[in-house]
Amino acid sequence: MEIIAQGINVVLTHGNGPQVGFILRRSEIASGQVPTVPMDYAGADTQGAIGYMFQKALHNKLRHRGIDRQTVTLVTQLLVDHNDPAFSHPTKPVGSYMEESTAKAIAETQNWHIMEDSGRGWRRVVPSPMPEKIVELDIINSLVDSGYILIACGGGGIPVIEDREGNLEGVEAVIDKDIASAMLANNINAEYLLISTAVPKVAINFNTPDQKWLDKLTINEAHQLLEEGQFGKGSMEPKIQAAVSFVQEGGERAIITDPLHLTEALKGEAGTQIIS
Repeated sequence: MEIIAQGINVVLTHGNGPQVGFILRRSEIASGQVPTVPMDYAGADTQGAIGYMFQKALHNKLRHRGIDRQTVTLVTQLLVDHNDPAFSHPTKPVGSYMEESTAKAIAETQNWHIMEDSGRGWRRVVPSPMPEKIVELDIINSLVDSGYILIACGGGGIPVIEDREGNLEGVEAVIDKDIASAMLANNINAEYLLISTAVPKVAINFNTPDQKWLDKLTINEAHQLLEEGQFGKGSMEPKIQAAVSFVQEGGERAIITDPLHLTEALKGEAGTQIIS
């Protein structure tokens, strides 16, 4: 709200991992009683529900501050290539942890891929293909140009493929939300990509006696640290990769910080600033 109050045009994206997990878990529990929920529908469900949460909260805050702006959520599809290698090598865990025997039984009946995950149990795994195009991009740009506060590409967007006739079909996959956010930011010619996370800055040697917070990172420095494996695979690494991608594709600056420092970080006074 502090950023919006400054007159800055904001487009919001969000994750949906836990929420999709809840939907899939409920679907598993109810299997045999009602049809299971496909991944693309679970993604659409969460885009609508989380978008509603944002819309309601922002509507109330905007009204209290006397700011005449409206918020809209767009259920967003992202086109992926049906030949993407990710479809041959599912790696993204989704849904609940299960005993090995339970997981294998469900995999047999539902045609799932499964794997053991971090010593905590067995889970379903789905492909994580790279997005190629935001299907609703023209609508997004129109809404942004009209001054709406837009929520789009939630959870990385709903992955769809295109057949020979140009028809869209949802697929059982998950697109990385940080990669999708960077793609969205570049496609709407955003000046800044601001990633809100659990820490005030990016760190190297995280959670060790040699930990060091980083105020600024160039693209070359970020590439070097990525090669060294300095960032967590499922946590900070995709955020750094998204930040680098955004700046490489023409973005002015990417910023990573926590919610408490968003306003200061946008001014360059907090967080980690990723520049060319």
